[in-house]
Amino acid sequence: MYLRHTTRFKDGKSHTYWRLVRSVRRGARVVQETVAQLGELDATGRAKAKALARSITGRGDQGRQRDLFEAAPAPVAVRLDRVRVERGRAFGAVWLGWELWQALQFDEVLEELLPAGREKIPWARIAAVLVIARLCEPSSELHVAEDWYRRTALDDLLGVGCEDVYDERLYRALDRLLPHKEAVEKHLVKRLGELFAIEYDLLLYDVTSTYFEGNGDPEICKRGYSRDHRPDRVQVNIALVVTTEGLPLGYELFAGNRTDVTTVEEIVTAMEARYGKANRVWVMDRGMVSVDNVEWLQEGERRYILGASRSEIKKWHTELVDTKNWQQVRDGVEVKICPGPAGNEAFLLCRSKERATKEKAMHERFCTRIEEGVASLGRRMEKSRQRLDRDRLQRQIGRLLGRNSRAAGRYQIEIVDDASAAAGVRLEWGVRRQWDEWAQYSEGTYILRTNITDWTPQSLWTAYVQLTEAEAAFRIHKSDLSIRPIWHQKAARIKAHILVCFLAYVLWKTLEKWQSLAGLGNSPRTILDELARIQSTDVVLPLAEDSQREIRLRCVVRPDGAQAALLDRLGLTLPERLRPPTAIREM
Repeated sequence: MYLRHTTRFKDGKSHTYWRLVRSVRRGARVVQETVAQLGELDATGRAKAKALARSITGRGDQGRQRDLFEAAPAPVAVRLDRVRVERGRAFGAVWLGWELWQALQFDEVLEELLPAGREKIPWARIAAVLVIARLCEPSSELHVAEDWYRRTALDDLLGVGCEDVYDERLYRALDRLLPHKEAVEKHLVKRLGELFAIEYDLLLYDVTSTYFEGNGDPEICKRGYSRDHRPDRVQVNIALVVTTEGLPLGYELFAGNRTDVTTVEEIVTAMEARYGKANRVWVMDRGMVSVDNVEWLQEGERRYILGASRSEIKKWHTELVDTKNWQQVRDGVEVKICPGPAGNEAFLLCRSKERATKEKAMHERFCTRIEEGVASLGRRMEKSRQRLDRDRLQRQIGRLLGRNSRAAGRYQIEIVDDASAAAGVRLEWGVRRQWDEWAQYSEGTYILRTNITDWTPQSLWTAYVQLTEAEAAFRIHKSDLSIRPIWHQKAARIKAHILVCFLAYVLWKTLEKWQSLAGLGNSPRTILDELARIQSTDVVLPLAEDSQREIRLRCVVRPDGAQAALLDRLGLTLPERLRPPTAIREM
């Protein structure tokens, strides 16, 4: 999403109107869709925005800023010809990050978990630096210490000087934070439930991988199936549990060569031990499904909605061909509920026109590749003037079919002896028509299995497609929060790095939920990028009565129209001035 403005002239005056828009593809065209009009709020709208901000932060503007922002000094004469501006710092984004940090009460819980000791700077404050940096400008701890922190106003907000933030202190903070992962997750579940009235009765579970530059700890860093398309790198697997709105419940790490299906029992047991078994519904894709996992879920009387394996489709051939009892759950999507053969499950047959179009195009592309490859091989065999090795030809055919496996079953290819040919063999191939007939029914089809008997087919389908929230969480981790690649080598530091990314994701989702409630769409990066342009600066005022003395005021630049509109909708009031280090000093 991004901001657009229009200017209109009325009664001899210029009026600028801002709106939040996003690009949406509609057929072959990309159009701009207005998410929110950012006009000036009336008294009622402003009161609602303030109430929303107060419900999330837990404090009003006055109480939140009293200890940070000073009152205006008494009038004094200054030399206007010597007024200057110094020490520009990025303020808006880090200020919002600190507001989110306090709204989630991370400052309070970490002060309890990491009590003050002999260290000069509390570890809770250094943890805030790591997470807010990951939210605003994802980078390495070295970059945060040497460049990013001194360019921001976090030293004013946190009371931690730039000279006190260095790489070794940030690394030690990772070590201090990691042992409290479970306690932080428990607090997080409680706090998010208080802020947004979340119910954790439907849980979405998925797994992704993230790769390393260099060699990580060999105990957890392994080569395996890479979702990042980097099989050349070692990796770790991250298992994440989120709600239907993408708000996280917790996560676990597994070795990079661990298959998804082997993680289910461990992650479900861990979540139940931490938060109780209750009457939750687990939603997982087909990569988590095995006979053992289904039996284990049933033995524990756990409710589930699972994606069935592709092999299940052929078992329901009769029901797929039958045109009766299908019902539409969304434009282009229809479903049919069928009782399972064992009687303790139901299977939901699903058809998607959009998915069918996509799979048909994929099949056509693979078929074209196979037919072109087979035709090329046939011509080479016909033109050959010497005998060809049958085994080598069969391996070439095998490689061709392997590269295009989604359509390999459509073809029957044989190499037969031919004494009349110089090559000694010839190529014969054909198309299995039954494959085409089955493709008409199977393209765009997928199957869900569940032991929930009191939900409608539409409710079951809707719950399953919310797995996209877990997939979106991984995309945010990888793109907006730059969890990859991982440069750390030690296992503890690797785990702590992922924990920091997880906490930054929590801030991200809190902001997304906040702006959604405020009618500002669901793109936190737009908000952060826009506010990041707001700076704090020192205005230096030499005294008129004594040119050797000066007043230094640490001020926040006033937001422009678009920024003011966003802050107004969020119910936030940007501070005007910060407490300066000294009010009047000798030059």
